[in-house]
Formats: sequence, structure tokens, C-alpha cells
Amino acid sequence: MDAFNDPNVERIVVMTSSQVGKTEILLNAIGYYMDNDPSPMLVVQPTLAMGQAFSKDRLASMIRDTEKIRNRVKEARSRDSGNTTMHKRFSGGHISIVGSNSAAGLASRPIRCLFMDEVDRFEASAGSEGSPVSLAIARTKTFWNRKIFLCSTPTIKGLSAIESAFEESDQRFYYVPCPECDHMQILQWKNVVWEEDRPETASYACEECGSVIEEHKKQWMIKHGKWIATKEFTNIAGFHISELYSVWSTWGNMAKAFLEAKKQPETLKTWVNTSLGESWEEQGDSVEYMELLDRRLNYDIENIPDDVLILTAGTDTQKDRLEITLCGWGEDYLCYVIDHKIFWGDPNAPQVWAELDDFLKQRFKTESGKFLNISCCTIDSGGHHTNAVYAFTKPRQGRRVFAIKGSNQAGKPIANRPTFVGKNKAVLYTIGTDTAKEAIFSRLVANFENCNLYFPHTVDEEYFKQLTAEKRVTKFVRGRKSLVWKQIRERNESLDCLVYNFAAIYILNPNFKLIASKIGEKPAVNQKNRSKKPRFVKTNGNFVNSWR
Repeated sequence: MDAFNDPNVERIVVMTSSQVGKTEILLNAIGYYMDNDPSPMLVVQPTLAMGQAFSKDRLASMIRDTEKIRNRVKEARSRDSGNTTMHKRFSGGHISIVGSNSAAGLASRPIRCLFMDEVDRFEASAGSEGSPVSLAIARTKTFWNRKIFLCSTPTIKGLSAIESAFEESDQRFYYVPCPECDHMQILQWKNVVWEEDRPETASYACEECGSVIEEHKKQWMIKHGKWIATKEFTNIAGFHISELYSVWSTWGNMAKAFLEAKKQPETLKTWVNTSLGESWEEQGDSVEYMELLDRRLNYDIENIPDDVLILTAGTDTQKDRLEITLCGWGEDYLCYVIDHKIFWGDPNAPQVWAELDDFLKQRFKTESGKFLNISCCTIDSGGHHTNAVYAFTKPRQGRRVFAIKGSNQAGKPIANRPTFVGKNKAVLYTIGTDTAKEAIFSRLVANFENCNLYFPHTVDEEYFKQLTAEKRVTKFVRGRKSLVWKQIRERNESLDCLVYNFAAIYILNPNFKLIASKIGEKPAVNQKNRSKKPRFVKTNGNFVNSWR
């Protein structure tokens, strides 16, 4: 906030974890300019809906509760254009709020003070006009004393807009003293320690003297800390801070969240972004299928591992066949591919669908004799035979057989809210295929000790060729870097079917511990212990609690 009053600072960049006060900084700056230095201002939020929520929940509340500025803005009236949700006028200035995808909102009237919130979640392009960040900054050119504020939690390394902006700044970090040796240091996750299996005991180890610092001393450290720039200053002040400093969180809570998040690569990525305020570095661009052959274990559809609590199926439609992958799921989304089958026949005819239906009705037996039904099946309707898929799924929705359609929009949730389509109003789920592929890819590149995706001895080399038929490449989309999936082999059905299984389990959103207790099974075997004796075979949206 001091940087807003520094005439030498033109741009302020704040890269942080979630919930450490960056939006409050934005609000304080807006209030300051409204009261002391009235100016034309613009707030850019990722979407129009987020802009409306910001205006109603945060900005309007601040104006209402702050005596100094309460009377500067007229009360909202339907016929008074001086105060609407997205535009408020006051003596000497005004404030507008727009979404990052609004080219019109980003290209009109000049602005002195620009505030951009969560820039890493901005649209790649504002309509067809290009980068919303560049468009918004262009509106400040006519002001010699302009202030530009960017804040966000980062996303993927190399693609993160806030990280790029921070790297152009003087990169200030908050240094705090050790209570024992007074050594000034940045709080880093690698120095957080706790007793084995007791994350609630987490403390901080000084990087200089090794003293263990208890949580109750954090307030003292923060009080005596200071911002130190690590790069030469031009006119951009950059700040980074993480949840380690937060007075609303403890190191113990962070340790618990970390242990839970690291069970899955996709949740660990989110934790690194939102708790440490650091970008996530993706591991490699592709996976060699030969490396996966040794991942096969000694189980199959007749001998399903006892870790499995839930069965799902993902079905791909082709011109002359249906392909289906059966997957088993255990605690923490541990995934076993159980089988991959092909039903040959014209999907426009009833025979192939009857065979699929017979398969979905089967009960499958685990090693200990437990029987499981298929709890959810998803069927792709975005390519071939859309109407046939709707006709098949509609009468079977009570068995959780759903039509799905893929969306390759980056960051889209794996399972979104359903819609109703076709003449028979069938349920259709739109799935984030890119997000699902990232989750699968993260599991494929993990070493066996940390793996949570296994394969039966019955799948062959062709299966793994199809599973690794796509790779991530960096591509510029309307001037902005993005990661896209590029197909490098002709066939990729096994990858698609596994994506559809991920959609199925996210649609179910199961409570694994409750399911395990209801069917009389112990929780899934600890994977750290499991990896010591791997059973290698050397060969060439609804919340559900239980299923019976």
C-alpha cells in the first residue's frame, strides 16, 4: 500500500497464496483514491460474474461502512446511472468494473488507476482483441502519474502471467528474524518440520542456526520483519508472500493440507499455487509407452484388488464399435485400470448397445470375494452417434449412465454441472478433457513408489501406445502462451476412455472412507508400504456414500 504513494512506482505486482489480503489491498487503494485523490479507475476481474460479486460483496460493503467515502457515492437507484453495480461515479472521478473477456469494457474511456485481480485466471483474449492485460494497460497511457496494480495466485510455470510480471519487478520478499539468532530469512516450506505422523506439531527450523521456532513466535517474527528487494528497481515494485506468513493459518494446518494434497498430483498442484503462492512446474512433455509396460501388476477383471471400493466405466463411440475401459477406485482416488474391451458393431443398430448394457449390468468380484457393481458409466456423445448415445443413456440415468461431451478449455473442471439435451432431455455432462489429461499425465510420469495409477497384466503394448498418443505442447493463442494437447499417434481410444472414467468418478464425488466402513473393508493399503513389494508381471457432481 505504501507503493501506491511512491511517485517512483508506476506498477505494483503482488504474487501470493490465497487469502492473505491482496483483494483488501486493492479495496484500500480504491478507498484512498476516492477520498484523497479522485481519479478515473478500472477494476478488471476474470469474468463478468466475478466482477458483479466483487462489486456487491466487497466494494459496496466498503463504501457503506466507511464514513469518509460513504457520502461520495450516491445510493443505487434503478434510474440513476451514476451508481450501478458495474459503474460508480463520485466527485472528481469514477470507478468501472469489467470482466477480462469484455473487449468493449477494456477499450473505452482513459483510466489513471488500473486494478487487475487474479490475472492468471483472465481469458486468453478479450473477444478477438488480444490480451486483456495489454488492452487494459493501454488505457492508462495518457496519465503521467498512472498506477497499475496486478495481483494473483500463480498457475503453471512458464504460462503464469503474474509470475512473468513479478520477474520484471524488483522482486521483494518479506524477511523475518529468527527469535534465537536474529538471522533474517524468507519463510520457505522446506524448513517446516513436524513429528512423524503428527502434522499438527509443525514448527519452523531456522535456516541459519537450526533452532526450532514454535507457531506462537510467528507473530513476533512478522512484526519485526521487512520487505527486501532482490533485484534492481526500475519502476515496478513486486511483492511475494505465502500462507506461511498468514495470521489466519497455522503451520500445522498447512502440514495437514500438504499431506492430504500430495496424495494426488492434481491436488498437490493446487496446494503449491494457493498455499505457497508458487507456480507449478510440469514434468516433461510426453511419456514413452515402453516405460509403462513394467507398471502392469498381477490382477485382472476376474481378480480385482481389494483396495478397490468403486467401479466406473468410460465408453468411447466410433463408427464401427464401442470401446470401454473399466476402472476401480480406492481411497484418495487411487486408480486401477481393470479391463479394456471392444464391442464391434454399428452403433446405429441396437445389437452393440445391448452388449454394452449386458456388460454394465454385471457384478465383479474382488480378491476377497466382495462383489461390486459399476457405479457410474460415462459415454462420449461429442463425436459419433450423438442421438444414439442420448437414447441409450436417458432410460439408464437411474443407474448413473450419463452422456458426456468434452471441452478442451484450459482449467475447466473435470466434471461440470449437467444440462438437459435432445428431444428426450437426456442428462449431459461437459467435462474438462485438458484437466483430466493433466491429472492422468501427472500419474503416468510419477515413479512407482509415488504412483496411484496401476494397470492389469492383460493390457498389451497397443493399449499403452494409445494411452500415450498425445503430448503437451506450448502454443501461442492470440498472443498468449498456452499448453495444448497434440495427438502424435492415429489412435487414442484408451486415453479417451480413461479420461471418461476420471469424469465418472468426479461426477460421483464419493466419500471413500464412509464407503469402506459401510462395506466392512479397511481403508486402502498405504501406498508407501505397497511399493516395497510390487506384484510385477514381466511381459511384452452427485455425493454418494455407498454402493451394494
